[in-house]
Amino acid sequence: MNDVGLLRRMSDLDSRIVLDGKKLFEEFKGSFIENYVANTLNYLLNESPNYFTFDRNEIDFVIQKNNKIIPIEVKSNKTTNNNNLTKYNAKNDNEVSFRFSLNNLSRNDKIINIPLYFIEYINDLNLD
Repeated sequence: MNDVGLLRRMSDLDSRIVLDGKKLFEEFKGSFIENYVANTLNYLLNESPNYFTFDRNEIDFVIQKNNKIIPIEVKSNKTTNNNNLTKYNAKNDNEVSFRFSLNNLSRNDKIINIPLYFIEYINDLNLD
C-alpha cells in the first residue's frame, strides 16, 4: 500500500490497536514497518526495491546504490536478529548491508544499522 493508514484500514484493524500498542499490533508491527520502508525506498530511489530469497532465507529488500548491491533487513524494534542478513553477507561478496531498526546509527562489520527515522537520508550515505 502507498500509505500505512490505508494498509491498516484495508486490513480492517481498529486504529486503537496502533495507538494502544497492544499485543495484536505487535503481531502486525513488522508488516507496517516493512510497508513504510518499501514506500520510502520506492520514493527515494524512484523504483520499487526487490526482495531476495536463498536457502530458505529471505532478505526484505535489495537495492542498487553506486553500482553496489545492498541487501536490506527491516526490524520493527530494537531486537536485531540478523540471521538472514548474516548468512547473506557470509555467502556473498557484498561490501555493505543495511538494517533499519529502532537502534541508533552504527556499523558492525558489513552491517550498517540505520534508525527508521533516518531512512530519508540513505542517498546521502557515502559508501566509498
